[in-house]
Amino acid sequence: MAPSFSMPILILQFVVLPVQFACCSAEAAFRTTFPSQYKVFQMVLQHDCDPRSVITSMALNQWGISCLPSSLETCKELRVCLSWRAMWSGLFTHLTESWNNFKGLDLDYVTWMDLMQKHGYHTQKYGKLDYTSGHHSVSNRVEAWTRDVDFLLRQEGRPTVKLTGENFGSSTFLTSPYWLEKVTYEAIKIPKWSSLSEMHPVDYYSSYTKNCTGEFTKQEVRNIRAFYYAMCAEADAMLGEIISALRDTGLLKRTIIIFTADHGELAMEHRQFYKMSMYEGSSHVPLLVMGPGIKQQQQISNLVSLVDIYPTMLDIARIPAPQNLSGYSLMPLLLEMAEDEVSSRRPRPLWVLSEFHGCNVNSSTYMLRTDKWKYITYSDGHSVLPQLFDLSADPDELKNVAMKFPVVAHSLDKILHSIVNYPKVSSSVQEYNKRQFISWKQSLGQNYSNVIANLRWHQDWLKEPKKYEDAIDKWLSQRQH
Repeated sequence: MAPSFSMPILILQFVVLPVQFACCSAEAAFRTTFPSQYKVFQMVLQHDCDPRSVITSMALNQWGISCLPSSLETCKELRVCLSWRAMWSGLFTHLTESWNNFKGLDLDYVTWMDLMQKHGYHTQKYGKLDYTSGHHSVSNRVEAWTRDVDFLLRQEGRPTVKLTGENFGSSTFLTSPYWLEKVTYEAIKIPKWSSLSEMHPVDYYSSYTKNCTGEFTKQEVRNIRAFYYAMCAEADAMLGEIISALRDTGLLKRTIIIFTADHGELAMEHRQFYKMSMYEGSSHVPLLVMGPGIKQQQQISNLVSLVDIYPTMLDIARIPAPQNLSGYSLMPLLLEMAEDEVSSRRPRPLWVLSEFHGCNVNSSTYMLRTDKWKYITYSDGHSVLPQLFDLSADPDELKNVAMKFPVVAHSLDKILHSIVNYPKVSSSVQEYNKRQFISWKQSLGQNYSNVIANLRWHQDWLKEPKKYEDAIDKWLSQRQH
């Protein structure tokens, strides 16, 4: 069957995209690489200051275009591979059981790209394609499987910065002098931290395993954030190159472009770097769409999710969408459809869901986001204290007000229960983790002690190897409740 919508569709997902300034830097690239009559739609996240005060000589400044701070929110299924899977499947994580970076979608899972190809579209994927099961390092999967074990081990290198050269893993913020020169150090804000003793227990586990509980000078933190902003500037330029290439080849006027990311990047907010967190720096990503018929430079306040990409792509291509999808097409928002057209579709909820079951967090985590509230609960909902943040009054998420507003917390928890039986899901994940670890241990035979001691946590493990092996044995002997 020939496609009924003969227009190129380009979806760009930056696998590691710094989040808080990416919205405006991406917008700058869009606005400055094609004439103003082209249409831009954006769902952007808030930023703690105008990016022009931090990043200089960007396209934004070059063309003298204003980029106003926005409090409009964009949420999604969280994490690098888990969010990939949400985007490709159109389903929440608990429905696909993509529990960690190792357990992803089945190889035969039908993605929206598969459906488009079936209907006559030529499709192509580039870059990181590890959204199916079986990927990522042994360390990564073992850290996820053993997160319920009663020990604390540093799993990452101490966050640091490096100019060009070899990247020493996720703890290295890597850029070049060229991009670093775009950053105004004096404008960089140092995030506020709670004391270690006041941290939420899951936050403390995340900070510890990410090697962030040590002492950091203000200059170290400022350097990390400067390199992060330099990476934003570079991402801005890369996006501009892609759009320029489309313009130069005459394809831009008839191409739909979607720009998003699968996670943000904590740059020492909440004493963390990297991802694996429900805080805004990690979970909040840009989503920009441009193309014919899309209203120019419109800011949409609706909460949206990466699970919305699946039905949106099919809607653009005029392909019927499966009925079981968790997401909703963005086209009614993009095209400002008439009320009667919208009423024939499923009503979009006023919340978005995110969940995580992988490493660097010692509990299954669920986040329900509404207009001003963010509710985060863990495991069975009782064994670990939930968190509630009023993002309108506390955008830095420093004050857990779950005890202050119990009615709000209870109401949001009730909505969350209506979406997912999260205590049951958490129990299933715990059972899965133990099963997988036992199978992996048995596969190693006599090499088990040597292999487990030399994973990413080796510097801590080798100090007291028997202590940590005993802790695992105790965990394995415990019956699931």
